[in-house]
Amino acid sequence: MKKSTIATGICCHQKTHSLLRSWLALFLWAISFLILSYPSLAVAATTNLLGGAIQGADLNLTMSNALVSTFAGSAGVSGSADGVGADARFNLPSAITTDGANLYVADTYNYTIRKIAIATGTITTMAGVAGAEGSADGVGSIARFYRPLGITTDGVNLYVADTYNHTIRKIVIATGMVTTIAGVAGVEGSSDGTGATARFNLPYGLTTDGANLYVPDLSNHTIRKIVIATGTVTTIAGAAGAPGSSDGVGVDARFNTPSQITTDGANLYVADLVNHTIRKIVIATGVVTTLAGSANVSGLTDGTGSIARFSLPYGITTDGANLYVSEAGNVNETIRKIVIATGAVTTVAGSAGEPGSADGSGSVARFRNPEGMTTDGVNLYVTDQQSHTIRKIKNITSPYPNLLGGAVLGRDLDLTISNVFVTTLAGTAGVAGSADGTGSETRFSYPADMTTDGANLYVADYYNNTIRKISIATGTVTTLAGSAGTVGSANGIGPAARFNAPFGITTDGVNLFVVDCYNHTVRKIVIATGAVTTLAGAAGVLGSTDGAGAAARFNYPEGITTDGANLYVADTYNHAIRKIVIATGQVTTPAGTAGGTRSAGGAGAPPRFPYSRGNSYGRRQRVCHRYR
Repeated sequence: MKKSTIATGICCHQKTHSLLRSWLALFLWAISFLILSYPSLAVAATTNLLGGAIQGADLNLTMSNALVSTFAGSAGVSGSADGVGADARFNLPSAITTDGANLYVADTYNYTIRKIAIATGTITTMAGVAGAEGSADGVGSIARFYRPLGITTDGVNLYVADTYNHTIRKIVIATGMVTTIAGVAGVEGSSDGTGATARFNLPYGLTTDGANLYVPDLSNHTIRKIVIATGTVTTIAGAAGAPGSSDGVGVDARFNTPSQITTDGANLYVADLVNHTIRKIVIATGVVTTLAGSANVSGLTDGTGSIARFSLPYGITTDGANLYVSEAGNVNETIRKIVIATGAVTTVAGSAGEPGSADGSGSVARFRNPEGMTTDGVNLYVTDQQSHTIRKIKNITSPYPNLLGGAVLGRDLDLTISNVFVTTLAGTAGVAGSADGTGSETRFSYPADMTTDGANLYVADYYNNTIRKISIATGTVTTLAGSAGTVGSANGIGPAARFNAPFGITTDGVNLFVVDCYNHTVRKIVIATGAVTTLAGAAGVLGSTDGAGAAARFNYPEGITTDGANLYVADTYNHAIRKIVIATGQVTTPAGTAGGTRSAGGAGAPPRFPYSRGNSYGRRQRVCHRYR
């Protein structure tokens, strides 16, 4: 009896497992069918792509942790060139979206749509031809646009508000095929309808919940909805030709020149430009309320709800927990944050009434007409329109909250003679060279200094005249900038750049800063792109002059560290400590006197230093000039 019961149990389990396997196979087939039929579902499921941004991770940007850098383009220099990072050119870019791997930019006055690979900073022109306006559909460079000001994506397609054509365009990302899905080129109006029967009057922004597009129709003062599958256009809020600021349901509400829009899937959030407010629309009911700001009252007041003040809010995006708003029009020139749950408004970057293009943290950074915004779930990206650049805003407290001076602080390593175990992470003892690779396969030649951002090590490879990168997790070594055995001072991307005895290195998490000893300069390297520029000093010209950028002089500088806003340099043969404001390149001498004696000053006297061989934990034991 017992044996029979056990046998029956086994049989039962076998049947159960067989049934489960059948159901699992059916489930997997169904999922595969859905993904093949609707590829956007795969994107949304894996990346939280919604509203043309990656949502689900709170960026938690504040004035104290937001670090602004220039990701692509060169401040004040317009153009249309493709390239990497600072080599590329834009012409008044206005809107931006992302699928998580790439950024897509409406390059308004180039009449083109540009693509930026986030991992490499490589910029290409995806559709349209620079300087050639028009409305033609077609693939890539055959298509034409006329001042596009809005863009969003569902991960498979891009959707463009082709503003001055009064149309909505679709671009298949995989092929570059451009079609017009709503409106008629050159014909303005406010009619609802399907496809070419609908009319728009300067459609400005664009967002999507995956099934529908939502468009602020700027000069109609309305919010329009387009069903992607059918092209059917309806007006969901506001009344055409009737500007105002009243809250209400659907067509009873009023807007005044609504510009950009975003969604968290349940609600729409609108930058109501001339009302100086941020509006909320419940998608299910059409109820419109004012989330922050006070209609017709401009200003730069942080606060909650109607206490806060904005001045011409243009761009808007969300990480799912917060809204980020850009203020342009040469007034506030700031980036604001709104906590969706409470309506609390704070300023995270920029300074009111001070337009510019300076990189830096929080209020040190400057913008010149920031408009479009998106997030890849890690960083915020902004089209800085009149600077002709794409800016990146990173939370420098995440994921390594204690990054300071080129090291991750805040944890006691508690090393003692009894618990230390030393291994060789990269290179082979006694064997010099320049080979990249993993672990002992790699070669260095007198590596002089090292820094970290928590994920990678960065090495000043002194005799190779290069900057090397080591992945801490894998030990993989690559050459980030410079060319082994080639001396010089040229700026450029990666191997195109040249160094002459790089001796000290530090990082703020976004950039590397290198003291290029024999060039008597301080260099900057954008980690994401490998773009190298000279921040201060003039190659081959030694001296001790304070000043901005190339006007300053150094004398065989060696050590360097940072507090996030400034660099501090051990200017060895000047016997001085120099300070460089990262945002401006302004160099001053806070300690020591160039050419002074090597003894410490007394009370009230300026300090004196012997050869200053490093200013971070007494690292340097030699002088690059003597050592070379």
